[in-house]
Amino acid sequence: MSERTASVSRDTLETQIKVTLNLDGTGKANLATGLPFLDHMLDQIARHGLIDLDIQAQGDLHIDAHHTVEDIGISLGQAFIKALGDKKGIRRYGHAYVPLDEALSRVVLDCSGRPGLEFAVEFPRSHIGEFDVDLFHEFFQGFVNHALVTLHVDCLRGRNAHHIIETVFKAFGRALRMAIEMDTRMQGMMPSTKGCL
Repeated sequence: MSERTASVSRDTLETQIKVTLNLDGTGKANLATGLPFLDHMLDQIARHGLIDLDIQAQGDLHIDAHHTVEDIGISLGQAFIKALGDKKGIRRYGHAYVPLDEALSRVVLDCSGRPGLEFAVEFPRSHIGEFDVDLFHEFFQGFVNHALVTLHVDCLRGRNAHHIIETVFKAFGRALRMAIEMDTRMQGMMPSTKGCL
């Protein structure tokens, strides 16, 4: 199996971002986004997805975090689809339920070639520390638009905003891990009746 790795750079007037990932990694993360809480969440993707992830970002945080968070999602999606290659032999679908104390979230995804996001997560407050929770939707929207995946995110219950979003990111990492795993029974076949994804 060839290495499933990729690097992408995104340079705009608002952000400068570089993402490098290895889909068959060990969960190592090197993260410097200027947003410590986002780094904490991205680390969950690496650790639970067993994806080696390096994200270096500089953005117009003096305005707000919107451009940086969205563009990191975009860049991660671009690197993901580049590293995934032709998708032959992958499981294609992934799902995970993850609890954290009172919170429980479910993530289901399909490496379908069709971008789609259903994000049913309600937060009990608008910020976690300094981080605006509305930006999590922007992150996932940027990711699916460029990774070309269908993604359903549901928080089934929870009272603590930190717990809620942490269950989401852990479940996302685990669902990704399942979807991109090579299925030995597929033996390099395309997991679609269309013959392509």
